[in-house]
Amino acid sequence: MSNATSQNETVHRVSFLDRDSVNIPILKILQADGTVYEKAVLPAIDEALAHKIYDTCVFTRVLDERMLGAQRQGRISFYMTCTGEEASIIGSAASLDNDDVILAQYREHAALRYRGFTTEQFMNQLFSNEKDLGKGRQMPIHYGSSELNYQTISSPLATQIPQATGVGYSLKMQGKRNIAICYFGEGAASEGDFHAGLNMAAVLKSPTIFFCRNNGYAISTPTSEQFMGNGIASRGPGYGMHTIRVDGNDMLAVLAATQQARAYAVENNAPVLIEAMTYRLGAHSSSDDPSGYRSKDEEAKWQQHDPVKRFKLWMINKGWLTEKQDSELFEKYRSEVLAEVKVAEKLPMSSVDTLIEDVYDTPTPRLKQQLETLKTHIKKYPKSYPNSEGSV
Repeated sequence: MSNATSQNETVHRVSFLDRDSVNIPILKILQADGTVYEKAVLPAIDEALAHKIYDTCVFTRVLDERMLGAQRQGRISFYMTCTGEEASIIGSAASLDNDDVILAQYREHAALRYRGFTTEQFMNQLFSNEKDLGKGRQMPIHYGSSELNYQTISSPLATQIPQATGVGYSLKMQGKRNIAICYFGEGAASEGDFHAGLNMAAVLKSPTIFFCRNNGYAISTPTSEQFMGNGIASRGPGYGMHTIRVDGNDMLAVLAATQQARAYAVENNAPVLIEAMTYRLGAHSSSDDPSGYRSKDEEAKWQQHDPVKRFKLWMINKGWLTEKQDSELFEKYRSEVLAEVKVAEKLPMSSVDTLIEDVYDTPTPRLKQQLETLKTHIKKYPKSYPNSEGSV
């Protein structure tokens, strides 16, 4: 008889469990007006950390505003915003060690910024120019940086979840006191990779934080049409995993939960599941129109829970920020982003020759042949490939 079975209570009448059998509390520390709940236990945070967090919030808001506008102008092909979910992403990223490995979905550019990704690097990726670290091979917002331990984003949902289990397990096998953190939305938690990844992490005791941003919608599908269980957190105990649900718009609650989750993962070489309850204030992507599936009243309600405003008010209450400093920070980044856009969009694309690099140590004869065929095609129809003609 297994340990799990031997610990079970014995009953002699039929008694089923349902979705309400387990009550999952939600951690809240910071109220909407910037004051702290009575008896709340604050995370480890000082003025310097608070300023770095808020600086990242402001940059991310400005980047999203400017680059969504650039997409609408036809300057880039695609964009996805982080608006409304900044506390979930930045609060968790601020709880990590720089050698912890981040595996993101596609809305976590704020975590990359917190790690030190420059405005120029963001622009180079979004415009897929010759300075892009990904050599122009990815669509916009699919960032990656080996220097910052941020693995390159993949478009298919949930592929990063079992990969994160492997990364965490690798860190453990190397004897490092570091973890992997894996971000995903509640929609991705409906993929098979979620279940395989979490079960594998629990069994192998992989030090990995699985961070679910439950923002209410998988593109246009509301949570009520995705699952009937008690959110995503209810699945954690089923895999034998430490689990917590947190207010994803509360920067301090996310910071506290992730700090302690990381400490547990490191000390016990074990995974943790965090479900952050938040809301996507913007569209799913620049290709989406949310007015087709949610009301303006719903969006207005969630605007009152703006995580950036909440954290700003807390900093003002602490005497760590003024309205003037806040306005100056926004203006600084608006000017900086606009200036970098003008530079990045004028740089040439990566050379077509780079297409066959990084596949094999030495390109095969077949790859070389295919490259020459491509070059011939582009030269024959230059008007059809205006961005690539000069790179042949």
